[in-house]
Amino acid sequence: MNVEQETKMQIGIPRAMSFYTNYPFLYGFLTELGIEIVLSDKTTKKTLAKGSSLVVSETCLPVKVYVGHILNLIDKGVDKIFVPSFQSIAPKIYNCSKIRGLPDLIRNVVKKDFQMIEATLDKSEKNQGFYEFLKEIVGPFGITDEKRIKKASKAGWKVYNNFKIMSRSGMSYKQAMNYALQGKVFISQETREYPISVALVSHPYNIYDEQISMRIFDKLNDMDVKVYSANELTPEQMQEGINALNQRLYWANEYEMTGCAGHYLKDNKIDGIINLTAFGCGPDSLMIERINRKAKKFNKPILNLTIDEHTGEAGFVTRLEAFVDMLYRKKRAKIINKIKLSEDEYIPNTNFIKIKETEKSQDLIFDGDFV
Repeated sequence: MNVEQETKMQIGIPRAMSFYTNYPFLYGFLTELGIEIVLSDKTTKKTLAKGSSLVVSETCLPVKVYVGHILNLIDKGVDKIFVPSFQSIAPKIYNCSKIRGLPDLIRNVVKKDFQMIEATLDKSEKNQGFYEFLKEIVGPFGITDEKRIKKASKAGWKVYNNFKIMSRSGMSYKQAMNYALQGKVFISQETREYPISVALVSHPYNIYDEQISMRIFDKLNDMDVKVYSANELTPEQMQEGINALNQRLYWANEYEMTGCAGHYLKDNKIDGIINLTAFGCGPDSLMIERINRKAKKFNKPILNLTIDEHTGEAGFVTRLEAFVDMLYRKKRAKIINKIKLSEDEYIPNTNFIKIKETEKSQDLIFDGDFV
């Protein structure tokens, strides 16, 4: 019996932080290698309370949630848990300190017996790139064959690319994820017309975790509002957005914040921008300030929402309703006054669904999308 047969082929993945961007790839990659994936349960108030109890109060909300999901996996009896360290997604483009030091944080606050698979991606260092990252994930299972790892990575890219194709066609995050994991691809055709459209600017782990975001997509949909996000955009479109705000890429997750905001601020089908950030997030506080300053020249309303474990849903909904009501009144005023767009107004195309399977495109999963 070889090492792979002797090792229990099971890995726990916390349903938090990078899960919301990278899980389609990890699912295809790990499944191809015969490694069973155990996901933590969806976030609840109990998850958040347990995570918060182990870290200092100044810790940002996503990290508190992440710690709670680690505890949930341990309670499930999982002995190997994937806790990645995303240092740098390109030379001199780094993540925040909490994301870079996530394995060290977990090691110091979770005093329970489990094996942490702490693979590291650091493109500012030699020999710490994408395939080295994959080797570190599967090494504890005795899988070292590079050809087998590269073959499995292709299976991962297939699932990931299918997910991105459906997302960029306008399909909801949840539907695109479900279809991609089933190996299916459907192109969404939106038939419903919405009187108001907004862009939701935030990190995926803030808006797709229904406990953290308080189901913001459903709430806006009930208000007859169409919601766009970075999930519908290509890296090229987000880079264009960064350029539109006269900024340069500094933080690893700048694409989904500054890039997304810049793209939709120029898009005339978008009536307003909603920024959703976690209290205590240093990079976000800087990015949101820059977005607010640059947005004035686009004359587009912006709502800034900050969330933490104490945020009340009633106040959250009230602010959303007030903002949407203001957008309705502004749009009615435009119609009454017969305000027309000038011929040189910019309306970008967001229906990009082509994904090239090149080495460059493979790096993109660890670029703007990765935290």
